[in-house]
Amino acid sequence: MAIDLDQLRAFVAVAEARGLTPAAETLHLSLPAISRRLTALETELGVALLTRTTRRVALTQTGREFLPRARRLLDEFEESLLGIRETAAQRRGLVTIACIPTAAYYFLPATLAAFARRFPAVRVRAMDLSADGVTEAVATGAAEFGIGMEGATLPEVTFRTLRRDPFVLACRQDHPFARRRTLRWADLAGERLVGVSRRSGNRLILDRALLPRGIEPVWHYEAEHLSTSLGLVEAGLGLAVVPRLALPREPHPVLVARPLTDPAVDRATGLLLRRGAEPGPAARALIALLEKGMRDG
Repeated sequence: MAIDLDQLRAFVAVAEARGLTPAAETLHLSLPAISRRLTALETELGVALLTRTTRRVALTQTGREFLPRARRLLDEFEESLLGIRETAAQRRGLVTIACIPTAAYYFLPATLAAFARRFPAVRVRAMDLSADGVTEAVATGAAEFGIGMEGATLPEVTFRTLRRDPFVLACRQDHPFARRRTLRWADLAGERLVGVSRRSGNRLILDRALLPRGIEPVWHYEAEHLSTSLGLVEAGLGLAVVPRLALPREPHPVLVARPLTDPAVDRATGLLLRRGAEPGPAARALIALLEKGMRDG
């Protein structure tokens, strides 16, 4: 049968508008053009779908039975086109993400490697920023999505947790604390502690958890980045309190991590999305890989 989509659209529009004139206006067609399409459709089907008079248009019994089928055919075709377009969009283009440094260094590379194998033509721009910088980039649209910390959000940004990381004590393998299984915050009294500056989201999380309990660590050194803190520990200048994610998975030649309790403090790392803005197909594919990678450990 030589039935085309334009004929189906004309029939559905006339049936829904209950008239040729409003249907023609909806489809931006002339009355003769829409009439020709209806006639061609009825000719191909060999039945009358509409009864037309000078004043009104009504569906025949066959027309009433055919209308839901015509709608379904159009919907399925449009969904198929959207699927093809989305697949094509996933395979090319640019994805811009904002990410806190620990996530950018420790678990983003593995995800990007998997993404590159599936979508080799998609370029990725990764902006490694502070927690506040990630939130700002997502809020302003500079990044399609972000990987940041809970609490560092704005009203126009939503947060979805990917993983929770406990804060641990990082020390050298030759330090007495390395022989302990766990440590309490009280055990750190008198030690030279390496912390991050008050501008850091990590510092904010620690202050909120510790100060109400009367625990006020004395930070002998303060750094802007966790990597700098760990470098000072490697040099033997002190002990650092960092999220577990900041330490490599493989055994470090110099450093070890020990759990901290009384209280145990953790940090939520997750996705930041701009409220009301849907990431593009390629970005959604990358987000799905991130979520799977975090779920599978």
